[in-house]
Amino acid sequence: MGNSKYGLSSLAKYALLLGSVLLAGCASFDHDWKKAAKQSTPPDDLQGRWQGGWASDVSHHTNSLRCIVTRQDNGIYRARFHARYGKMLSFGYTVPLQVEPATNGFKFSGQANLHWYAGGIYKYEGHADATNFFSTYSCKYDHGTFQMTRP
Repeated sequence: MGNSKYGLSSLAKYALLLGSVLLAGCASFDHDWKKAAKQSTPPDDLQGRWQGGWASDVSHHTNSLRCIVTRQDNGIYRARFHARYGKMLSFGYTVPLQVEPATNGFKFSGQANLHWYAGGIYKYEGHADATNFFSTYSCKYDHGTFQMTRP
């Protein structure tokens, strides 16, 4: 690894770039989270803000989780998750959810490719009502649960 004009190795440049991308994603989510707080949440809809935690049944790791759900078309909702892992790492991703009305709320399912470095394709199945959101998740290497409520 050669040094650049400013003394940074290729690895250091990559780490700085990756760090700035992750921080930008976090800042964007935080901005949208605050904006969503100012919008009213219909009591009979999945849309809006959710917060709680995730728990892995495999590694037994747990941490905080936030989500902003927005309605798209044809029963599809966009669930934008922002999760913490460990003390300093956080990441965000979006899952399209197929949502159907159910007794006392909604049931949903979806999947998202979080790429090889995060476990590949994750599948989600769950249910929600006006105040509680529960989902299972599974991928090749992990499975567990999300549990959230309205903030």
